[in-house]
Amino acid sequence: MKLPSSPSVASLPRLPSGVEESSVFRSLFVSYPDSLLLVDQAGGIVLANPSAAKLLGYAVDELVGLNVDVLVPDSIRPRHAAYREAYGQAPRPRPMGTQMELVAKRKDGSEVMVEIALSPLQSQGLPFVVAAIRDIGAYPRVKQALQRARYSDYLAQLGRLAVDTRDLQVVLDHAPTMAAEALEVEVAMVLLLDDSRLEFRVASGVGLSPGEEIGARIPSHANTPPGFVFAEGAPVVVADFAKERRFAVPQAYLDAGLVSALAVPFYDRGRFIGVLTVRSREAKRFGDEELRFLESLSNLLATSLQRVQTEEALSHAQRLESVGQLTGGIAHDFNNLLTVIQGNLQVLEELPAIANDGYAQQLVAAAARASRRGAELTSKLLAFSRRQMLQPNAVDTHAMLHSLADMLRRTLDQRIAISIDSAPSCPPVLADPGQLESALLNIAINARDAMPDGGTLHFRTEACSALPPEVHNELSDRDAHGSFVAISITDSGTGMTEEVKERAFEPFFTTKEAGRGTGLGLSTVYGFVKQSKGAIAIATRPGAGTTVTLFLPQLNEAAAPVMEEEDAEQAIPPGLRVMLVEDDPEVRKVVQTFLTTLGCSVVAASNAEQALMSMEAADAGSFDLLLSDIALGPGMRGTRLAAEAQQRFPNLAILLMSGFSSELLDADREVPQSWELLRKPYARAELARAMARVLAHP
Repeated sequence: MKLPSSPSVASLPRLPSGVEESSVFRSLFVSYPDSLLLVDQAGGIVLANPSAAKLLGYAVDELVGLNVDVLVPDSIRPRHAAYREAYGQAPRPRPMGTQMELVAKRKDGSEVMVEIALSPLQSQGLPFVVAAIRDIGAYPRVKQALQRARYSDYLAQLGRLAVDTRDLQVVLDHAPTMAAEALEVEVAMVLLLDDSRLEFRVASGVGLSPGEEIGARIPSHANTPPGFVFAEGAPVVVADFAKERRFAVPQAYLDAGLVSALAVPFYDRGRFIGVLTVRSREAKRFGDEELRFLESLSNLLATSLQRVQTEEALSHAQRLESVGQLTGGIAHDFNNLLTVIQGNLQVLEELPAIANDGYAQQLVAAAARASRRGAELTSKLLAFSRRQMLQPNAVDTHAMLHSLADMLRRTLDQRIAISIDSAPSCPPVLADPGQLESALLNIAINARDAMPDGGTLHFRTEACSALPPEVHNELSDRDAHGSFVAISITDSGTGMTEEVKERAFEPFFTTKEAGRGTGLGLSTVYGFVKQSKGAIAIATRPGAGTTVTLFLPQLNEAAAPVMEEEDAEQAIPPGLRVMLVEDDPEVRKVVQTFLTTLGCSVVAASNAEQALMSMEAADAGSFDLLLSDIALGPGMRGTRLAAEAQQRFPNLAILLMSGFSSELLDADREVPQSWELLRKPYARAELARAMARVLAHP
């Protein structure tokens, strides 16, 4: 803004007759919109107009007599004095602030960005300089830039907080405070959509109205303010609540004098999860800049939610995985012990001295029942740790649910109403039928216990082409992109708290009283679903029931039929030559007894090397079957022994066994189809059936 040289007084146009020149120029000085200061050579303020007083926060009389140095920030005051002295030696019209930022200091110490134009009056014979000061923050573009800078600063603050803290609630608490401060509004709040999708929960806020306290629940139907945002799935601007007709405006808003509002949704991987809203007592308060700021803030919130949920899911999965590894190892050792216990009990039961003693038979039977319960316990542990042997097949969920419901109606409390919503056209799933039925039964029993006074139990199945976002990360990318069938079981029971829901799949965790549960029900369901390449989700709330949903893969190809097995012991030829390899001497003794009673000729070895030497020393082809444990201690494993032995003796049948199901799973993927795998503990009849199968397919 370059000022022209001051014209001489003689060149100014003449004023109308009767108008005093001095009064005109004084009126111009007083009414001029820019701030004007008349300064002497020493820097003292001689005159100031009302605009200057308003801009700088002084009264006009307070400014007169001050030195202009008082209006300069302390940090640059020494330099300003030098500039003023140099200017006084060669005064000239000069604009300031076009190439650099100038700041004026107000009376209260605050600062304002300005432009200054200096006009010396020496050419008119006056020892003064006129300083014209303009608040550039009043420029629309500058004002907009400052506004954007302020918004960016608040976004950066929340971004740093989101990175620095692991506590999501801290981020949720700060977001509305920052929104209210940045936008200079009275109300700001964050609402999160409940898992049921039926209600919003007020997570945080400032200036909240009655009924919107932290933790309050607001229905998500479209006639509520947040519900309308949910229905629209897009930002909603309210210019005037008094004229709003799209949804019901709470009376509390009007009573608080609130007039306008802006609300934006936020999403987690495309799924609506919440609303960030602000309200103001000014009409038409919110425009594009405010919308962009609030959307950026909501994106930060969504990112923080995603990160925390991902970290929690990873931590939860790691905890379950570590517990699974521990339980799998325990189950392996326990299965060896059970093999010895069950085997000796079976041998003891058949001894002549015991067979004719009724009391002894009762004792043996009681011990056998206890050992079978122990085997069931280890089976559940293996199910949770995803180390059980499954036999996936095509399962018609429509037929299974109706069959299960019939059984439950006979066995559950008669006050529990059971209903099924399952279309016959629902595609079959690929799963182990027995394990799936057991999983559904476990969930139904849990539901029964959550409804001590009766209620409703609802089964539902539906095909889904993709997993919902909350369980998508539980599977690998390859498995997660398949087609699934969702099997949901909903009860009207007591529901769970967030703390209980978080631990629901942990083994041995139970909220039931002592003696009413092992805490393995849902953990076995979890293991079965995960091992079946599926996912599981729980939606629950205290007092509002629970829905457990299993997502199982749809059947893509026909499953292999299960072989019928009858009279296995009779199918074993007398005198069958068996090489038995087992490193545990107690287990080896029990299995040798089983084989002997089955009419077999047995050579036993404690390790692979000893077994190979025995087979080499015998006549070629003198052994019909190799029965070997997979884990044989130091040295060669059972799978390697079997491969070596079959290479040397091609007609040798192979039967491998283990108490550690993960070994069987690995072997199932690696070994030829003609080999048979047997899980410990097993009874003599189970051993006989496995031998019959492998001998039937040489």
